[in-house]
Amino acid sequence: MHIAEAVATRRSIRAFLDKPVPAETLRRVLDQARMTPSGCNFQPWEATVLAGAPLKALQEKLLASAPDNPMEYDFSAPGQVEKYQSRLRAVGASMYAAMGIARDDAEQRDNFARANMVSFGAPVLLLCHFPKFMKEAQWSDVGMWLQTIMLLLRGEGLDSCPQEYMGMYGRTIKAHLGLSDDTLLFCGIAIGWRDADAPANNFERERVALEDHITFLGVD
Repeated sequence: MHIAEAVATRRSIRAFLDKPVPAETLRRVLDQARMTPSGCNFQPWEATVLAGAPLKALQEKLLASAPDNPMEYDFSAPGQVEKYQSRLRAVGASMYAAMGIARDDAEQRDNFARANMVSFGAPVLLLCHFPKFMKEAQWSDVGMWLQTIMLLLRGEGLDSCPQEYMGMYGRTIKAHLGLSDDTLLFCGIAIGWRDADAPANNFERERVALEDHITFLGVD
């Protein structure tokens, strides 16, 4: 798959087929992703990959647990600014409309949100974590690593869903995995094969115009 096609066809998949992911494919993707750039070559990213019984055990733990209070980091702060809140509202409205869930149907919306705990039926979950002493520059490096993984997965015909939602259960997940509290549980990536017919995988996603976030100087 050409890199441009991988970028264009990658999307957050929220309904996966009950189909296993070959271990050799996972290992190949993660091995290739080691070449992601990082400042000072720190390579700050770390991860735990779960499938089968270990994944089911974690999911059962999450379903029986409450979110961290307080959470270790806030991924929703931009929502306090109207410009960004409007983008959140737009994608939410499109997604729930595609699934036929009304705006005032709090129960169905909550049920769908809780599907994050089982990674929307994905057979593999990558949990990304790193030492808490890492700063903003290293968080940026981790983001590049995660995007590299997701694009490489598309190159293999696979799909993914980045899940900051997992960060809401950071301490629960760390305790379950035996990770030190000096570690930050950043996010998950659900990995598997998309259900091409699922409405949750087919709604339109708006992106702002190029000129709304890029300024060109000296470029004809």
